[in-house]
Amino acid sequence: MRVWLTVVIAVLAACSGADRGSEERSPGHGRSLTGIGLLGGEANEGFERASGPHRFVFPADHGSHPRFRTEWWYFTGNVDTADRERFGFELTFFRVALAPGAAQGTSGWRSNQLWMAHLAITDAAHERFLSAQRLARGALGLAGGVGEPFHVWVDDWSATGRADAASAALKLQARNGDMGLDVEVQSQTPVVLQGVQGRDAKGPEPGNASYYYSLPRLAVSGEITVEGQRNAVQGSAWMDREWSTSALSAGVQGWDWLALQLDDGSNLMFYRLRKADGTASPFSAGAMIGASGKREPLAAGDVDLSPRQWWRSPTTGIEYPVAWSLRIPSRRISLAVTAVIPNQEIDLTVRYWEGAVDVRGTRGQAPV
Repeated sequence: MRVWLTVVIAVLAACSGADRGSEERSPGHGRSLTGIGLLGGEANEGFERASGPHRFVFPADHGSHPRFRTEWWYFTGNVDTADRERFGFELTFFRVALAPGAAQGTSGWRSNQLWMAHLAITDAAHERFLSAQRLARGALGLAGGVGEPFHVWVDDWSATGRADAASAALKLQARNGDMGLDVEVQSQTPVVLQGVQGRDAKGPEPGNASYYYSLPRLAVSGEITVEGQRNAVQGSAWMDREWSTSALSAGVQGWDWLALQLDDGSNLMFYRLRKADGTASPFSAGAMIGASGKREPLAAGDVDLSPRQWWRSPTTGIEYPVAWSLRIPSRRISLAVTAVIPNQEIDLTVRYWEGAVDVRGTRGQAPV
């Protein structure tokens, strides 16, 4: 199995806080912001919060929700060339509201919405990991997100096409110098609402939750460019969508998040919220998703996710887990998860480890 896994580490950087991931072993160099700094803590008054049920309406909900503080569109995948050379990719679009309400003033440049996009490519055969970003304000058409037609963009990077609750057909395009992504993705399941009918609680406090849905199987075809060389590729991807305001409780220092596409046609999403003492928050959660899109929830006590191997970044000094064991006893699932290459650290405006992994294991007596 080839999958994509995100680990964001606890870092004290330009914004004090902790990111998605595992125990910090050494400090970072303080240049990047942290995801927990953007997602955790108390939000300013005036933002909407995920305090109750949300009536999802598609395609409108594929577009942005600027009354919430943070939001993202997250595409990750694994693809191969005809010669079986392997690549992983990430193309993500983030929106962060700097203040609630509409921006004041008459200038067309004024906006309280900051947009950021990340492109990352794992070149497994040559053990290379490349990443780049775009930043723009949500003004003058520089960045934005609409649902009909589906169009999310930051500068010249974009995800465009047709999407509703039942299906999606999108084109992902991003280029930075001699690296780039130009692929088409086609959904193989309908939208899957995560959490409880799409509201995913991250803690006991009112509003510490996100509205969250996924497209767990996307067929991919197109081109990946590395060091100017264009590679025709095919494979599979996953899309996650979340929007929230203050989605993490005090004391949560990060999380490990996995999106696994198993060979038996099922899909597994699980995130482990890590507390200061290294234990998992009881609000850690996930789901098993069948080939048809049917979802079965997973609670914190259902899953044992443990790091087994670590890698220290030579640039930031941070030590990240790069191999894990994952067990779901009630479903007789036992998996070994291993990074394709250790160095898949993204050190941009936000610092985190995110990359392609391999999975081996069994479900009952059968390999998955």
